[in-house]
Amino acid sequence: RPSAAATAWDIFRGAFYIWRRIGRFDVLHGRVHVPTLMGALARKFSPRKPKLLFDIRGFMPEEYTDAGIWPEDGLLYRGAKRVERWLMKESDAFVVLTERAREILLPESKETGYDKHGRPVEVIPCCVDLERFASATPETRTAMRERLGIAEKRVMVYVGSFGGWYLTKETADFFGAFREKYSNAFAMILTQSKPEVIEPLLRYAGYKDGEYLITRVPSTEIPEYLVAADMAVSFIKPCYSKQASSPTKNAEYLACGLPIIANSGVGDVDVLIEGRGVGALIEKFDRESYLRAFDRIETLGDIAGHCRSVATDEFDLKTIGGRRYRRLYSALR
Repeated sequence: RPSAAATAWDIFRGAFYIWRRIGRFDVLHGRVHVPTLMGALARKFSPRKPKLLFDIRGFMPEEYTDAGIWPEDGLLYRGAKRVERWLMKESDAFVVLTERAREILLPESKETGYDKHGRPVEVIPCCVDLERFASATPETRTAMRERLGIAEKRVMVYVGSFGGWYLTKETADFFGAFREKYSNAFAMILTQSKPEVIEPLLRYAGYKDGEYLITRVPSTEIPEYLVAADMAVSFIKPCYSKQASSPTKNAEYLACGLPIIANSGVGDVDVLIEGRGVGALIEKFDRESYLRAFDRIETLGDIAGHCRSVATDEFDLKTIGGRRYRRLYSALR
């Protein structure tokens, strides 16, 4: 503390660490802005000039303003944007998480895979290791539902934190509409947030003891819990910065065969949900939209196999993430 000074110190230390070892590497791969800045500074002051890969991930300056951490157009925001522009100029290749982010930052690369300066660009969404989800089987589903006492329940699941971009009240209201729609509704919430953040809202929405589960689950057990559900929800604040967002939870849901109900305006989620037919998209956070989404899920029928197939096509760690990173590294030789 203060955070700006602490981050500046981190950058100096990181750049110095890289500078001392820079001769050992052909590529400096920076994941998001601060590490990439470390690599760019180290390279600038070194006679050795390895290639610099800017793995942009999200729109970091806008994320801080959208989350209310930095004031819009404040000193920190303007400083971060200046650094971002310099990194865009200095880098030799780029990774973004979504096609929407590519359209905003590097639109010319959509057709050729290269920006206007001939630098390679890859869209690599947040992927999942599908081998870890091999345990999400019908047998596991039956066993987990019996273990949790929800064999006869209609189960909606949410994975992730609450607060900030992750809409707590809207998610609770959504679960309330779910309970209104289904008399045997059960809410499963797997979160690292404190239960008191969401539990009072569920109780207010009408959930009683035995009708919900709020728990923290080790990552190794996530597939077994997810496969016990019937559908999943993913609500994220549809702000500017989230156009670059690729929610990992969506890939996890699909890997377990779950149709998704999500809001529009987040990364490539609109194309995923509607284009691939793996769930329902809402435009407004209101009761009528939620009820229409439930009806949409009902019309889809049993699409567990289709959801898993889409997860393989779009989010497999090896065939999507790994292959695209290898292609990018090869282009940097």
